[in-house]
Amino acid sequence: MQYEFLKHFPRRMKHVGMYALLIENSIQKTTWKQYGFMKADEQINLIFAVLLFIMEMSLREENCTMDDIGACIDTMNAQHFKKNIGYDECRQLGDFIVNVILSNEGKAMYFDGFDFDQNAYHIMHISYVANRIVYVDQELRRTSYYLTDDGYNLLLSTLEIENNMKLTVHEMIFQMHLEKQSYDKAVDEIKNVFNIMRIQLQKIQEAMGRIRRNALGYSVKDYEDILLENLDTIRDTKQKFQNYREMVKSRAKELEDANINVKRLSEKEEEKLAHLKEIETYLNRTIDEHQSILNSHFDLKEVYTKELEALSRMSLIRRFSLRTELYDRVLGDPSSLERLDYFLRPLFNREVEKIYNINKALELQRPVRRKEEGDSTEEIDFDEEQWLAEQENRRKQKLRRYRKCLSYLLEMADRQGEISLGQLKEQGEQERLIPSVGIFKEIMVELIKNQVIDIEALKRERSEFIQDRQVEFQLNEMVLNLMEENPALSGIQRIETYRQESREPVVFENVEDEEGGRKSIRCSDVVLRIIREE
Repeated sequence: MQYEFLKHFPRRMKHVGMYALLIENSIQKTTWKQYGFMKADEQINLIFAVLLFIMEMSLREENCTMDDIGACIDTMNAQHFKKNIGYDECRQLGDFIVNVILSNEGKAMYFDGFDFDQNAYHIMHISYVANRIVYVDQELRRTSYYLTDDGYNLLLSTLEIENNMKLTVHEMIFQMHLEKQSYDKAVDEIKNVFNIMRIQLQKIQEAMGRIRRNALGYSVKDYEDILLENLDTIRDTKQKFQNYREMVKSRAKELEDANINVKRLSEKEEEKLAHLKEIETYLNRTIDEHQSILNSHFDLKEVYTKELEALSRMSLIRRFSLRTELYDRVLGDPSSLERLDYFLRPLFNREVEKIYNINKALELQRPVRRKEEGDSTEEIDFDEEQWLAEQENRRKQKLRRYRKCLSYLLEMADRQGEISLGQLKEQGEQERLIPSVGIFKEIMVELIKNQVIDIEALKRERSEFIQDRQVEFQLNEMVLNLMEENPALSGIQRIETYRQESREPVVFENVEDEEGGRKSIRCSDVVLRIIREE
């Protein structure tokens, strides 16, 4: 066989088939809607809840009749699902789940799993529940349901071994196969062990990436869980697998020596030797993976500590704009260049060289550490939800300013048919026209870039595509929204924008910029023309 990893493919497909047939039997049925279970999620949850109830009754060796199943569904519905159905309907729903979905209306269920060794499909029979006749109170004849082996395997696979026990269990099974010299099975187990350790290493690397992106988004509980998993993985693992490797080496050497000195190995012994070589290879890789996990464990602690410290220092950093705090002030008063060293000096400060002061050594030393620690302690609370809410509020406020500016432009242009920036300046409503330099500039750039805005084309485009809610400025979307909100603008057919290069540039003075300062802006005289429906 070319690919060794496809050796036990039919066995894997048996587990896959149990899920596939169950979902196939359920998802095609419309009966669910009669009982209020509309979503596939609700249906699958109820099916597995019924399976767990049947398993619980089977483990107790108690009868599990349709009356019991109906009562169980009725109780779960009253406490959790809250569907508008009574006990009789719950019993009918239980009968539908057991006899139609799980038992396929009495017809046998098969799933074909491909066998790459034989290059053919294996037909595998799948059965979830079985039934037997029981007598209740020695008189009433009833049908009792119980789980088959497939049913048990299905449910046990949904709740796997806890993460901290997986490695231990597979290591015990691997040791047992080595002692029994079942090397073919030992190969599968050592692969499972290696996969578990590789998954753990990937989890550490993923956690480090999340922490670097946003340390506040990685909770302390997640950090604690992964640290405990790391400790469970690396505890005594290296020494154990080194001992296993020495054992495998010695057994492989015995077979090789026998092949050279005593007799030619049989086909079965050659297969054992090949399995031992493969086990040794995976043991070496497992030991290397163990070392990688150990190194990454300490890297994770260092990264988490470093990122939290960096976040705590953010509140102590004072930021300023070079344009407003330096360039604009220098341009306004060139004589301040003589005092520029006052501004730049802190950037080049170095720590003061320390010298040994013999006088301080002879002074009476008093305990001041506790006071210094008390004075330097500061509590900083990072609330991610509050920060996100603040960011969302800022975006909404900015969008309102965009709407205010664009609405004013459209109203003035619609009132006169067309209007230029020079005419708008004469209106004397500069604050409505220019909420800030950045907002005004972005709106004018978008208008000039589009040149012609066809309203009908925009409406047709919006009706054909599903769009997310508007979180940033989009000219076309905002134009449509303003026309819907303002009936006076509803008849606009086209919006045309063009520059008038022949005219003098328009100068707006004392305009607020993004940093809260004031400046003058000089721009081309742009004309906005409104064309209405005839």
